[in-house]
Amino acid sequence: MTCPHAAARDAAPVVVDPMVQDLDGETDRIRAAGPLARIDLLGVPAWAVTRHADARRLLVDPRLVKDMAAWDLWTSGAVTHAWPLIGMIDAGRSMFTVDGEEHRRLRAKTSQALTPRRLEAIRPAIEKFTAELLDALEEAGRDGAVVDLKSVFAQPLPMRVVGMLMGVDPQANAMLTRQYKKFFSMLTPQEERLALLAELDVFYTELVRAKTALPTDDLTSALILAEDGGEPLTEEEVVGNLKAMVAAGHETTIGLVLNAVRALLAHPEQLRMVLAGEVPWEAVVEETLRWDTPTTHLLMRFATEDIEIGDAVIPKGEGVVISYRAIGRDPEQHGPDADAFDITRPAPNRHMTFGHGPHICPGAALSRVEAGIALPALFARFPRLRLAVPDEELRNLPVMTQNDLESFPVLLDA
Repeated sequence: MTCPHAAARDAAPVVVDPMVQDLDGETDRIRAAGPLARIDLLGVPAWAVTRHADARRLLVDPRLVKDMAAWDLWTSGAVTHAWPLIGMIDAGRSMFTVDGEEHRRLRAKTSQALTPRRLEAIRPAIEKFTAELLDALEEAGRDGAVVDLKSVFAQPLPMRVVGMLMGVDPQANAMLTRQYKKFFSMLTPQEERLALLAELDVFYTELVRAKTALPTDDLTSALILAEDGGEPLTEEEVVGNLKAMVAAGHETTIGLVLNAVRALLAHPEQLRMVLAGEVPWEAVVEETLRWDTPTTHLLMRFATEDIEIGDAVIPKGEGVVISYRAIGRDPEQHGPDADAFDITRPAPNRHMTFGHGPHICPGAALSRVEAGIALPALFARFPRLRLAVPDEELRNLPVMTQNDLESFPVLLDA
C-alpha cells in the first residue's frame, strides 16, 4: 500500500510562478493538490496548507516553529543566501522570527502600542491623510485624465500612517516605498536585494539610536524603552521589529484597498448596495480580505517533528507555507460559493487572512481602520469611479508572497 504522505511527496509539485501571471489559476492548482500541497518555490520544495481548519490547527501547534535552525534545507546548506526568498525568512531577530516566550517578549510593546484606544486616537490623522490624498487624486484626474489609484492614493496612505506610528521622517516615505518594492520583486538581482536589506538596517539603526537619545511619542520609542522590571529589547531586536512591521504595515493595506475597489467595480450591484447603505463597509473589508487576500503565501514555518495532517504527514525538518489565498476560498469553511465575491455573506465572516494564534498579524486592526476610512471616503468623493482599462488587463507585480498589482488606472468621473 502506498503511504499518502509518500504519494504527495512524489507527486509533481505545483510551481509557484515568480512572475505571478495567473494568480487565480495558481490558487486553483494548489487547492486541487489537496489539503497539504507540495509546492516549488524557485527550486525549493515546501508544503502548502490550503484548508482553513488545518491552518487554524497548525498555527497554534508548537511543533511548527519560525526558527530556521529547524529547517533541514538550511542547516544542510542546500538553501543559502543566494535563494531570492531567503530575506523573507532570515530577516533578523524580531517578533516575526522567534517563538514561545521570546516571541511574547518581543511582541508585547507592539501590542500595547496598537490598542483600540490608540487606533481611535490616530483616526483623525488617517482621515486627514486620506483627504489630502483624495485632493491629489482629484487634481491628477482633472479633465478626464487617467490616474493610477495605486501610486497616488492606495500606496502612500498606509506608508504615511505606519511612518507616523513609527516616528519616521515623512521625507523618508518615498525611499522606504522604493526599497521595499525592490526587496519583494522577483526581478531584483539577489546581490542588490541583499544590499538594500543592509541599507534598511542602517536606516532603522540610525532611527533607533536617534529615538534612544531623544524618545518621542511613537512606536519606535515605545519599543526601545524597557518596562518596569522587564527586559529591554536589544537594538537588533528593535531594528528587526521595525523593518518587518513597516513592510507588513503598508503592503497589506495597499492590497486590501485596491482589491476592494476592484471587486466592487466588477460587481456593480454590490457597489450600489454599499453606497446606498444597505450593506456596511465593514462587510466589504472582510469579504475582500477573505476572497482576494493581500497576502498570497506566508513564508515559512518548520516542523520540529513529524506532524500529521489528515492522511498526510509534514516530515520533521521540512518547511511549511500558509497559502492564505487558497484558504480564503476553502468551500469547507465558506460554503460551495466560496469562489464568489459576496458582501452579503452572513456575519461574522470567519476568514483567517491576518493569521491565527501567537503570530496573528499585530497590525490587523490598523489595516481594517485604514481601509474603513479610505474606501467610503474614496467613493463618496468619486461615486462614478471606474477602471480605465478592462479588468483582465490589470497585472500583478512579480511578488510571490503578496497580491500586489502593478498599477490601477482609473477615471474619476465616467
